[in-house]
Amino acid sequence: MSVATPQTCTHLLLDIEGTTCPVDYVAGTLFPYSAAALNEFLKEHGGDTEVQALIEQIRKAWEEDNHEQARTLYQQHAKGSPHCTPYIHWLIRKDRKLTPLKSLQGKIWNLGYRKGDLKAPLFEDISAALQRLKHQGIILASYSSGSIEAQHLLYQYSKAGNLKPLFSHWFDTTTGPKKDPKSYKKISEIMNVESDHVTFISDANAELHAARTVGMNAVFSDRPGNPETSSEGFSTLQSLTNLMIS
Repeated sequence: MSVATPQTCTHLLLDIEGTTCPVDYVAGTLFPYSAAALNEFLKEHGGDTEVQALIEQIRKAWEEDNHEQARTLYQQHAKGSPHCTPYIHWLIRKDRKLTPLKSLQGKIWNLGYRKGDLKAPLFEDISAALQRLKHQGIILASYSSGSIEAQHLLYQYSKAGNLKPLFSHWFDTTTGPKKDPKSYKKISEIMNVESDHVTFISDANAELHAARTVGMNAVFSDRPGNPETSSEGFSTLQSLTNLMIS
């Protein structure tokens, strides 16, 4: 089924996981890779200024984390773990959207992509659809809980080739939480566009509700393997090929 954007649409804001890339690539490939490579990465790069800053932010989050399991880990391992590895492994298992964790994972994945260990399996329709939309003059933007660096890598090292140049804007949780309407208002302001000129596509209804609150056109991504299957009344896309620009 085709979905037509409003005539005012000039910008397309895309989620990644479950929208342009299968959910199981992130949970089944990227997360385990970062966990397995963590110790070796910290051994080689733990002294880098940027990495040290991220570890310090993660340690502060650990100190303030009130989850029972996090508190137990802190009591047992904090003094003997300068790089917070027990907590980092726990965060990865829990899929916590902690910004410095996502930045650290992005640095690990950077090496993995460059070595050829990783290559992003975007949905088959994505490459041609993005190129078509770009040719039609639509401004493309990405918004993910993964770091901007991780987003760059995913599109640069995809099985369909380097799609990174097609995008004009990149957003992650440094802009704000994906379920917070203020994040989408801020994104519109950064892109210098009215919110009702933006179409946002995501597989998460809470994110779509937040985007619609500030006036964005919200579209539900219904892809195989996505956890959420109900569109809750939002227009639904099974393929980006079916997005029609009015």
